[in-house]
Order: sequence, then C-alpha cells, then structure tokens
Amino acid sequence: MNHLSTNEKDTASEYVDVSARSGSMPNLLHHPLELQDVLEALPEAVYTTDAIGRITFCNKAAIAMWGVSPKLGESKFCGSWKLYWPDGAPLPHDGCPMAIALKEKCAVRGLEAIAERPDGTRVAFLAFPTPIFDTAGNLKGAVNMLVDLTDRTVAEEAAQRFAAIVASSDDAILAKDLNGKIVSWNRGAERLFGYTAEEAIGQSGRMLIPLDRQNEEPEILARIRRGERIDHYETIRRRKDGGLVEISLSVSPIKSREGRVIGASKIARDITERRRAEEQQHLLIREMDHRVKNLFSIASSVVSLSARTAKTPGELASAVSARLNALASAHALTVPRTSEAATRSEQTTTLHALIRTIVAPYDVSIDNRQSRAIVTGPDIAIGGSAVTSFALLLHEFATNAAKYGALSNPDGRIDIVCLEEGANFILTWTESGGPPVDRQTDGDGFGSILAKATVGSQLGGEISREWKSEGLSVRLMVKADRLVA
Repeated sequence: MNHLSTNEKDTASEYVDVSARSGSMPNLLHHPLELQDVLEALPEAVYTTDAIGRITFCNKAAIAMWGVSPKLGESKFCGSWKLYWPDGAPLPHDGCPMAIALKEKCAVRGLEAIAERPDGTRVAFLAFPTPIFDTAGNLKGAVNMLVDLTDRTVAEEAAQRFAAIVASSDDAILAKDLNGKIVSWNRGAERLFGYTAEEAIGQSGRMLIPLDRQNEEPEILARIRRGERIDHYETIRRRKDGGLVEISLSVSPIKSREGRVIGASKIARDITERRRAEEQQHLLIREMDHRVKNLFSIASSVVSLSARTAKTPGELASAVSARLNALASAHALTVPRTSEAATRSEQTTTLHALIRTIVAPYDVSIDNRQSRAIVTGPDIAIGGSAVTSFALLLHEFATNAAKYGALSNPDGRIDIVCLEEGANFILTWTESGGPPVDRQTDGDGFGSILAKATVGSQLGGEISREWKSEGLSVRLMVKADRLVA
C-alpha cells in the first residue's frame, strides 16, 4: 500500500483543519460525487463519522487496510475488526484516536495503533482524526486519515535483524566516514582489537594500523571514494595492547539515498589460526616430500640387507615384505588422518612401542634375531599430537642412522635411554659401531629444522647433538606433560 510523504501528510492535515474550521465538510453520504471520487482516489485510508462516532463513509484504501467493510451508520469509531496499541495491548474502539478526537473535540495528530484483520494479519498505522463543526460551532462529525506503516515496520525489522547479526558476529565489523574516522564498532571488533566501542568511535582508524603500513589507509579510502569494493585483502593490524594480528579485510562503500559515497564498512577476520595451520601444513608437505625421496633409498637398503641372509628368493621376498610392512606401520603413526582429528587427543600408546615401531624397518642384524636398537628406562604413555611429533623425530634419527650411522653397518648398535627428571622427560639416542664420524655441526637440513621446530614449539623442550668418534649422540629433553597433550 502506498504511503503519503511527510509533505503530503501535512497538506492533507491542513486541508482537514481548514475544512473543519470552515464547516465546509458535511456528511459525505450527501456530499457531491466529485468529493467522494477525490477521497476514493487517495492512496491512504480515509473515513468519516457522525458526531457520535458512527462511520458514514470510507474509501477503498480504508477497507483494504481493515480487511473488512464496516456497516455505514452502525460501525463506530474505526472499521477494523480489532485494535491494539503498539505494545500489543488491546485497544477498545471507544478508546481509539477517532473516539478521542470526538470526545475531546480536537484534532489528534500521528497517534500510532495497530489494526487486526479478520484473517489475523496486523497493520501498524498512524491516525490523524479531525473533528468537523458547523457554522454555529456544533460538532457534526469527524474525518480520519490512516497512514499505513507496513513498509516502515518491515524496514525497521530488517534493520533490527541486520543490527543483531552485526552485533553477534565473530568478525570485526566497523564503519568509517571518508576521513577515516570510526563511526560504528561491533563486539567482534572489541574482541579482535581490544578497544571498546566508546574508545574506538570518533577516533581515526589509523590507530589500528602499524607504522610501516600507514600508507594502506589513504589508498583504501581513495578506492572507496571511487565506489570500488575490496575483497579479502590480507594485512596486519595492531591491537590496543600493541600486539599484531593478521586479518583478512573486506571493505565496501556506504552510499546515501542519492548514490553518493559517504563512508566505508569494513569486515576484519582474524586469520592467525589459519596462518598457523598453513605453516603446519607446509611443514608436513615438506616432510612428506622428504620422506618419499627417502623411501626409495630405504627400500633399496632393505632389499640389500635382506639379501645378505636370505638363502632363497622366497626367503628374500618374505624378509623384504615384513620389513616394508614395518616401515608402513611407522609411517602410519606419523601421518594425521582428517577423520580422526577430533579424537587424536584420546589416542595413546607407549613410548617404547613407538620407538620399536619406528626403528623396526632398519633394525637388521646378521643373524636376524638380535635387536641392535636397545630401549631402556621407564615406558611412559604418549598420546595426542606428541605421537606425531615424536614419530617424526625418531623417524629422522632412524633414517639417518640407516643411511650414515650405526644402522648402516652390520655391527652397529643404538642405545635409547628414557629418563624422567621432575617435570621433564629425557631421551638419549647413542650410536656406536657405525662408520667413522666426520660431521661436527647440526647444519640446517630439513631434519635439523624439523627437530628444532617440533621440540621447541610443540614439546616445550630442547635438543642437542654431539658427534663423537664412536658415533652420534642425541639428547632430547621435553616437558613431561606435553607427551599426552
């Protein structure tokens, strides 16, 4: 249903007032047809009553609003089936705006009420009832114009829903004017940047930008002034406490009703965890690439070592198959499965079992019976992400021992000692009987990088290597509580 503009409402009200004062609007049932045609053509609901409130005329817009045709001369004050106040409280017909205007013999301007149709739908409206007097000043009746507020109500409800979405969003949502001053700030922005709305609104958005990125703001505002949108721009912003946070920023122009750009809305999403996940993924991809390259060398070594003791092709095939299966078991411990991600913290094994699984593919002796990797010390539980971390480290130790160290010689040996010292757990890996050692530094290979990153950041400990004449010695110390985290 169409609405009158504010100017049209004022004009209509002035017309009614003038008519009422001059006494020129008698009972419209007997008014010239031309005036009824005018009232029928009005886009807003219009109706008249006599002095005691009986409805004497209503246009089609009024019938459409009420959803029912009143009985002229019988229905009183308002033609709707039921009436309510804006808060939902029932409104008796004899207490409606028209009844008030007739009772108090004065115009009522813009009183809001709600009409309920017989089908249960409701329409909010503004009422403008005006009494009509004859030339002697006697009350003859009244005319009322009802302005449908449906569109305004829908717009208000949409605005409220939008405001609720903005307020509850985990993302930081804020708005700025074209000078970069913050004009709105949601709770997501409070959580991400640390400033309350009271602290942020009215301040320059530059307070969030690190010194080395101050040129970003004028560039963004320049693009917004041109009406451009910026999607998923990854950058860094500064929190209230001075800390930096990586964000994905989307910026859109805010336009006036005339289409003029008047500001910018920004949505900032914290991508710190995503960055960490990407870094971890890249590390695992590097490990997979590194391991795949080693697999060919390892498989060749397994075949060569197995051939030393195998007397028949069948024995060789059996030995190679068993050792490759052991290698696959070790590999399975080091590769996370997405489907198990939610329950990884509940998976536990023992450290001795893990060590033996990892070392098994390389633990080959001449008589094929005696183990050359001896594990001693307490056998403690290990679970969660620590399984993967330890498996990666042990795999590196064993691979290097098989290629360059003790396990590359038939008479080589590894002593693996586990020890608990207060809040720390210590593992020493000591090789002997291998080829002469000529390497004296940790270097910067993948294994060393992986060891330092895993031990320091994930296990909260430290690792050191010592290349002795008899073989490599590794000392690994971690926080004991990290082994089941």
